[in-house]
Amino acid sequence: MLLSGINHVAVLTQDTERFHAFYRDVFDAAVFADQSMDGDDGEPGGRLSFVTIGPHTQFNVFELPGNPEAARHKPMFRRGPIDHIGLQAESQEAFDEVRRRLIDRGCTDGFVTDFGVAISVFFVDPDGLEGEVVLDKPGTGPSDLKPPGTPAAGYERVAPES
Repeated sequence: MLLSGINHVAVLTQDTERFHAFYRDVFDAAVFADQSMDGDDGEPGGRLSFVTIGPHTQFNVFELPGNPEAARHKPMFRRGPIDHIGLQAESQEAFDEVRRRLIDRGCTDGFVTDFGVAISVFFVDPDGLEGEVVLDKPGTGPSDLKPPGTPAAGYERVAPES
């Protein structure tokens, strides 16, 4: 294989500070760099930051004044060629802690899917970007696959607060 993973995912936000705080507080992500961008033809520029989310992976976060794309959200499988992002949990303990933090922020109902080869929990960040936190199950393979929606043992869905 000629690749070792994904280097970065470029995302749009309407509020860089909120984006940084969410990924720092939930995932212990760190802002690697943060800079202003010049605008074209006297138009206001924007902001570009780089948020490290893994040993070789970053978000390239763009905040562009007046750009409506960050506010447009569609249901799953109607979002274009990239539907959602999958983030790899470092360990079982990390997966459980991230899930707890996401539940505490109301970003997920906590449902954990057992795919046979991995477990995962979906979330929606403050900008509406849908993500998934995945924990691989060592020693599994294609014959262990289970269909989407299979509940993982030991995890319960959390009812939303009213």
